[in-house]
Amino acid sequence: MDGRITAQAFSFDQNLKDYQRDDFIMAFFNHPDVNSNLKLLSASGQWTALDRSVRKVDVKNILCTQVSMSFFDRLYCEGVVRENGSIVKCFDEYHDEILIADALRKVLLQEDSDHYDLFSHLDREEFLFCLFKHLCLGGALCQYEDELGPYLETTKALYKDLVSVQKDPETTEINIISTVFKVCAYDAHGLCYPSSKIHEQNFAYLIVNPLKRHIYVLNHSFGGTLFDN
Repeated sequence: MDGRITAQAFSFDQNLKDYQRDDFIMAFFNHPDVNSNLKLLSASGQWTALDRSVRKVDVKNILCTQVSMSFFDRLYCEGVVRENGSIVKCFDEYHDEILIADALRKVLLQEDSDHYDLFSHLDREEFLFCLFKHLCLGGALCQYEDELGPYLETTKALYKDLVSVQKDPETTEINIISTVFKVCAYDAHGLCYPSSKIHEQNFAYLIVNPLKRHIYVLNHSFGGTLFDN
């Protein structure tokens, strides 16, 4: 994913609740400051600006409630991850250009795998799970980890950087205040952001802090060759 993933920060000056969700996202993409600065990876592997009029957006609300990495403890079971953290290997097969070489990727991608039901449909809708899945699947030239630890550590670090929390003064519980959207944008010619192609690893998320009025954008474009810059 190195060189093909980026995170950016923007700010806005009105209340999110004053907008309908899709109107807010459309206004974001078509704001001059966003349009001229939002990064988009070209077909040649160069970062450019979006720099075009967005005609339509597809927006999906992503759950964001998890505050502990214990969410992934269930992976430590027979057949997926051993007690020492090593990931169980399997025979190589491919899913949409993604190599499946271990039981972890089977859990993430194959609905008919023995351990797919370790995570429910709602679990898989959580932003924490989405980040973890994207990092585990990696890019076209991914060198996969043999241990679970690096995936968990990187997921935790990225999640903490993107998601905002606050402590309830009465219960002292940590609550997430960010709202997360998965987005695709279309120009006059069709799908244009985060890529012109649909793929499991072409993604863009808007993580909105409604109190500070900040928007973090995380996007990745799957692909690459050995000769990309």
